[in-house]
Amino acid sequence: MITIPYLTALTTYFSYGLLFAFGQFRDFFRKIFDWWHASNLQGYAPICLGLEDFYIRRLYLRIQDCFGRPIASAPDAWFDVVERYSNDNNKTLKRTDKISRCLNLGSYNYLGFAAADEYCTPRVIDSLYRFSASTCSTRVEGGTTTLHKELEECVANFVGKPAAVVFGMGYVTNSAILPVIIGKGGLIISDSLNHNSIVNGARGSGATIRVFQHNTPSHLEKVLREQIADGQPRTHRPWKKIIVVVEGIYSMEGELCKLPEIVAICKKYKAYVYLDEAHSIGAVGKTGRGVCELLGVDTADVDIMMGTFTKSFGSCGGYIAGSKELIQYLKYTCPAHLYATSISPPAAQQIISSIKVILGEDGSSRGAQKLARIRENSNFFRSELQKMGFEVLGDNDSPVMPIMLYNPAKIPAFSRECLKQNVSCIQFELYMKLHLIENVLLSQVAVVTVAFPATPLLLARARICISASHTKEDLLKALEVISQVGDMVGIKYFPAEPNKQQQPGKDTIKLD
Repeated sequence: MITIPYLTALTTYFSYGLLFAFGQFRDFFRKIFDWWHASNLQGYAPICLGLEDFYIRRLYLRIQDCFGRPIASAPDAWFDVVERYSNDNNKTLKRTDKISRCLNLGSYNYLGFAAADEYCTPRVIDSLYRFSASTCSTRVEGGTTTLHKELEECVANFVGKPAAVVFGMGYVTNSAILPVIIGKGGLIISDSLNHNSIVNGARGSGATIRVFQHNTPSHLEKVLREQIADGQPRTHRPWKKIIVVVEGIYSMEGELCKLPEIVAICKKYKAYVYLDEAHSIGAVGKTGRGVCELLGVDTADVDIMMGTFTKSFGSCGGYIAGSKELIQYLKYTCPAHLYATSISPPAAQQIISSIKVILGEDGSSRGAQKLARIRENSNFFRSELQKMGFEVLGDNDSPVMPIMLYNPAKIPAFSRECLKQNVSCIQFELYMKLHLIENVLLSQVAVVTVAFPATPLLLARARICISASHTKEDLLKALEVISQVGDMVGIKYFPAEPNKQQQPGKDTIKLD
């Protein structure tokens, strides 16, 4: 768990309190002035009401230029960010014709498949001509193509399970599956920092929900023991089934799940294990097969394996892998399979092709090189940030590395200053010569900042996502800019080590 320095917590609370007080003060006068004008609601209650509306108007709108920035290119190591401006204090933002060429530290493009690929892209284009962009149908009607069957077999073999089913949206994979596999009389024990899709899926299931401390197997065992002893509420009957839900890599923390210990506890108490590998599948492990491969856990010990294709595979959608009986049951009962349009055929082809590259079935070693590069890039970047004095969360080998900001004023300051930093780069000059785009600004660094309600109120952060497509020069330039901005904003909470920056070793693998 994160230990917040006393002074940092105090100043953060004071900053939010100040914003809240001034917001309430402005709302008070707003009600007085609005009283003189006729209401357009004509008896209807306002749709936007309460603290959520207050938060959006008085806090979020002040810094909304830091979020939802439109891009005008593929989300590769470098991408084009469209410039915007506002004439009404950030209430509305208008696009301009100018774009900034930015170093991309925000996209989940872990293996670099989001950009054009020599193996994947031609096959995706062929599938577009053959199958069109959409099946315009559900899987149980006319929405199952040969690509969907091939994809499910490919995914099952890749993750090491007998069968798999795929869906067109990663978020829905969790939120629609959990209500199908468990219901009233069942018990879901969820990690306290699980993704919102898991939270909503658990709530929609009707099952009893209990939470254990983040990534703490000892507390999980305590909760399991207590709940098994007590049984269901009021009746105290035994639970119909118990499912423990965890993530492979926690997307806001960058931490690896303590899967071996959790699996051992679940075996001891006869609870099912549901593993969400959205950020770990394809990104970690010797052959990209996720945390089970990385931590030496037999996939047979994980009952339900979930993952998405939006991170390491450069596509969209999600999957559930498990026993043949489970997958067949889901195909009969899951609303996301029965009523939702099937995954786009070109998107399915992209996943199949990227998995073949990862496994070396394209006839090259590019997949192994990408996996080596993402691991080396991630560990190098994390260690250098820590040497500079930043408070960086997460574990080694994880491509997700949050930098703690805490104070609400530092959220927009860090994001805006990173975007302002002008840097020169060979890739940018070559890009300009090849594409001859006008109104392009000098290269900058694009980062993602995250705050409440996505994180606890005090724990705002910037989330860095590293890609295999980043070169050594990209990482060094990013470190230089982040270090400068860190000094400017004041987020180096630890003393910096001498000789902060060291280049990656000579054995670093370079991609063509």
